[in-house]
Amino acid sequence: MNWLMWRKQRVSIRGVASNWSEAVSGVPQGSVLGIFLIYMNNLFTLSSSWERMWFLILSCTFFLLLIWFYFWWEAHNDYNEFNWFLYNRSGEWSDGSIPILATTAAGFTYIAFLMILALCHVAVGQQLNLHWLHKIGVTAVLVTTMIAVISVEQLWGEEWGIIWISLQATGPFLHIGAVAAITMLAWLVAGQFARAEKSMFQAVLLLAYLSVLLGLYLVPLTITSPCFMERSRLKHRPDVIGHQGAPMLAPENTLMSFRKALQQNIGGLEVDVTISLDGVPFLMRDHTLRRTTDVQKVFPERQHDDASMFNWTDLQALNSGQWFIQDDPFWTAQSLSAKDYTQAANQSICTLRELLQLAARNNKSVIFNLRRPPAGHPYYESWINVTLDTVRQSGIPEELVMWTPDSDRQMVKKIAPGFQQTSGVKESVETLRRKGIVKLNLRYNQASAQEIREFTASNISVDLFSVNDPWLFSVLWCSGVPSVSSDAPQILKKVPYPIWLMTPDEYYLIWITTDLVSFTIIIGIFVLQNYHIIRYRLGSIRSYNPEQIMLSAAVRRSSQDVKIMKEKLIFSGNRKRERMEPNKAN
Repeated sequence: MNWLMWRKQRVSIRGVASNWSEAVSGVPQGSVLGIFLIYMNNLFTLSSSWERMWFLILSCTFFLLLIWFYFWWEAHNDYNEFNWFLYNRSGEWSDGSIPILATTAAGFTYIAFLMILALCHVAVGQQLNLHWLHKIGVTAVLVTTMIAVISVEQLWGEEWGIIWISLQATGPFLHIGAVAAITMLAWLVAGQFARAEKSMFQAVLLLAYLSVLLGLYLVPLTITSPCFMERSRLKHRPDVIGHQGAPMLAPENTLMSFRKALQQNIGGLEVDVTISLDGVPFLMRDHTLRRTTDVQKVFPERQHDDASMFNWTDLQALNSGQWFIQDDPFWTAQSLSAKDYTQAANQSICTLRELLQLAARNNKSVIFNLRRPPAGHPYYESWINVTLDTVRQSGIPEELVMWTPDSDRQMVKKIAPGFQQTSGVKESVETLRRKGIVKLNLRYNQASAQEIREFTASNISVDLFSVNDPWLFSVLWCSGVPSVSSDAPQILKKVPYPIWLMTPDEYYLIWITTDLVSFTIIIGIFVLQNYHIIRYRLGSIRSYNPEQIMLSAAVRRSSQDVKIMKEKLIFSGNRKRERMEPNKAN
């Protein structure tokens, strides 16, 4: 039996009522719909604030993790630097970058999944109602990400610069993605706007959305990239200097590594030099021999001694290639041919003289970072003289040597005036000229495109290290940098042209087209989602069947007033039926 039989009904929305009409359907006898609606109303009133707070926490976690994920993905260029940093702190070599990336990807996937579900709930007018296990999970991800961000800030703060540099390569494309995302959110916002009960809430919601939308539309005004240029202004390809040779293809600072680098058409070599106890300059990046030799096996009691406290005879007894096979620092050892695999496993420590002679035969420049021996070393005072004598005796032309030590620079200039005086400290052009500096060797984030142009215009060449990823190489190429130092010359060899290059007019066209398409789609979404309100404003809704209006309102608006109206209709119908049944019995 129909509970609303013989009754009339009409729908009132915001003070405007439809015409009365006969009720043609109702709630079947025995239904618990009314009790269910009352329960849901009470639940909404009691818990909505708590669920809104968790939605806010989830949103903050999502955006924080998104930034962290982007940062760590772009930091791929410096994973080896990060691992070396961990080694210097712990004394044990391990690849810490991959576990962090994998954990970040897993956490982001989990939070993104919850975020999508939350938006789906909002889209249909339901609450989030996170399970307590998910609340623990969201909290754990948020806390872990905050700890990771703080740790990087304290221990590796200079790496944050990778974000601003990477935006020069990704900014135009991230903008398009962000506009696409905010355009898709228009469906959710328009639905909330249609279901809103108060005009004030509608105004605030629409103003907030339009503010974000306008901000995104105007973001390109702040996007700058050296790759926005006329193609005719692109300078020649930067020279690639093999940092420690080609350490992804062979053990670092070994003759095999340098030969592999020469096969990649490099412009020069960059190495780290230490002086042995008996005055032989040799190539070693670390302060100890533990990471890159088998000193633990040959001299276990001396494995923690400074590398410069070994004489050359002892150093010759060490293997400096087996670690490359075992630790596989770049995940490339297994890809070596059988011949290269055997050769890499049998490398020995290389002297500075051997390197310089190899470079001279191939007419390649050499830049080396010289480390002063510790106090008490026999050559603590004369380390510059010993190194200088080795360079001059090697037979390499002076113009191929980029001399970096600041100590006794004036003396070196008198003895070897042909050396290219190189500094690792960025100073003003006037100061560099006064010191006779003709080349700067800086980390890639220490010189902007404008500074590179200013130094180049003053005949001061700039070399930036370490540049391993093609996108970074492309940005620096567009910036006009003359040369870069790289651990991956074999990768940069495959970049014959910047990844992307466009004129400002081409970007303006993409920008305006993206914004216009987005705005058109958003207008269409708002019109579709608010169709019934528009029809009412035009006056045609008054002729609608009240049940259609009521169902439409229930779908379009999660209005508590509509629910109460349904309950009143149900219970009033129940009372009418109870009054009619005694009459039938009589």
